[in-house]
Amino acid sequence: MFVLKLTLLSLLMAPGLLVYAENEITCYGSVQHLGCDTGVINVTSALYGRTDKSICSVGRPASETQNTACTLNIPIISARCNGFRQCEFKTDKLGSTDPCLGTFKYYNTTFTCMQGRVIVICEDGYSTLDCGNDVVDIINANYGRTDSTTCSTGLPSFILANTNCYASNTLSLVAAECNGKTSCTVHASYTIFNDPCIGISKYLTVSYRCLPVYTSVTCEGSNAALKCEAGVLDILSANFGRTDSTTCSAGRPRSQISNTNCYGNNTLAEVTNRCEGKSSCVVPATNSVFSDPCVGTYKYLSIGYSCRII
Repeated sequence: MFVLKLTLLSLLMAPGLLVYAENEITCYGSVQHLGCDTGVINVTSALYGRTDKSICSVGRPASETQNTACTLNIPIISARCNGFRQCEFKTDKLGSTDPCLGTFKYYNTTFTCMQGRVIVICEDGYSTLDCGNDVVDIINANYGRTDSTTCSTGLPSFILANTNCYASNTLSLVAAECNGKTSCTVHASYTIFNDPCIGISKYLTVSYRCLPVYTSVTCEGSNAALKCEAGVLDILSANFGRTDSTTCSAGRPRSQISNTNCYGNNTLAEVTNRCEGKSSCVVPATNSVFSDPCVGTYKYLSIGYSCRII
């Protein structure tokens, strides 16, 4: 067995966030273990193949180590490990396509440890993810079983035996339920997720972070400019209209600011279409972009958004 671990200290773009960049190299057939003492795993690169003659070469004939132009991206590692504090898997159980027949290969995974929270909910349990005034951003989630000890107290060993159990729809369902909300409640149940291993006692693992909410207010006739220094825009709310008599009121007659029950029905859809998933966008606060929800009222465009890290 051969496992090589390299650690580098680096700074992420997010201010004040110190992370460790680590590299794990594991020979085919051995166990690869990724772990974060603080924070959660964020896989930046996962390759399978051979780029060096000496790594994983002990006891191997030269014919199996000469090809050093052999690499294949392995997305399943990030799908399984991102957002968790610890992640371990047997490399010969991943089912990777062979990128170079006849060559003995290894897995080369690079990852960082980023800020995040992790909760584990035993089968049939509930838990609430609460971000206070911020909003939830799901990093990863799995309903299944990846070890024999979690949520195992008092249970027979035969319903804990399958530790390669992953429900493929977990992340999409939890993200749809929770992303962009200040709190959400999740339920660890086969009635919510597809049952990935019938007869096995499962649990739900969810990793998430809390993102601050930003507000942009733009008076009618001007342009709203949204920008994320890190990540992409996630539009949470938007209204082109008026809900108070003080915002964008300077120099305006009372008749133009008295209607404070003015909401543009298409605002959120329009802003989302222009901005969602982009690093920056510009939205004109005009009647030509949004239908006029209250003729004669001087309006403003109010947008609530967060910057989602990708």
